[in-house]
Amino acid sequence: MAEQPILMFDSGVGGLTVLREARVLMPDRRFVYVADDAAFPYGAWEEPALRAHMLDLFAVLLERYRPEISVIACNTASTLVIDDLRRRFPGHPFVGTVPAIKPAAERTRSGLVSVLATPGTVKRQYTRDLIRQWASKCHVRLVGSERLASLAEVYMRDGFVDEEEVRAEIAPCFVEQEGRRTDIVVLACTHYPFLANRMRKTAPWPVDWLDPAEAIARRALSLVDGRPRPLESANGGEPDIAVFTSGKPDFAARRLMQGFGLTVAV
Repeated sequence: MAEQPILMFDSGVGGLTVLREARVLMPDRRFVYVADDAAFPYGAWEEPALRAHMLDLFAVLLERYRPEISVIACNTASTLVIDDLRRRFPGHPFVGTVPAIKPAAERTRSGLVSVLATPGTVKRQYTRDLIRQWASKCHVRLVGSERLASLAEVYMRDGFVDEEEVRAEIAPCFVEQEGRRTDIVVLACTHYPFLANRMRKTAPWPVDWLDPAEAIARRALSLVDGRPRPLESANGGEPDIAVFTSGKPDFAARRLMQGFGLTVAV
């Protein structure tokens, strides 16, 4: 039987941050990276329409690629539809991506934590439930950025981003209260770690930027069967591929995927 890949899914290129960590932990596995660029950005969708779109799309993806597990490397999609995916496809394991609120609450010293996310993730009841469950003793500011994911896409494709735009998007994360300052910012979108250096440069004071990519990859590792790839598969099997739902990735997108060792599927 053909080796089952790990399917890595995102609305754009943000899931590459998770893929990068997953390859470190699972160097012998094969990956299929799916960028739903035809639907990007997810923040522009109404929730019922996005939920239906995701369920229909995964019916196709699971049939076509027969993955061992699927990683939803997108906070917006995970907080909306991960439970629906598990109900619709009960025999298939899904790894979701949710804001790292619990570890942020455990690490903060000032008690002031910000969650930097897309507007969709910010407004989800799922996110507020995480705060109530794990961070009730902290002051948590939810910051919904309209443009940061798109800025990350531009940066990864073109190698340049306007730092003043980054500064404006992250500014609401920084809170001063009774002599205390925000000391942790949760990066609740997989696109954002690509801009981490620009965020550090433009931030008004140093904070711990919490990137969940490694934790997501470790969760995926815990669900695979643990068997290494056969030697012939590792050396001469099918390549890791990138799939764009538009079917029309531009030159910059193709170059980016090739830089991550992915063959763009036609």
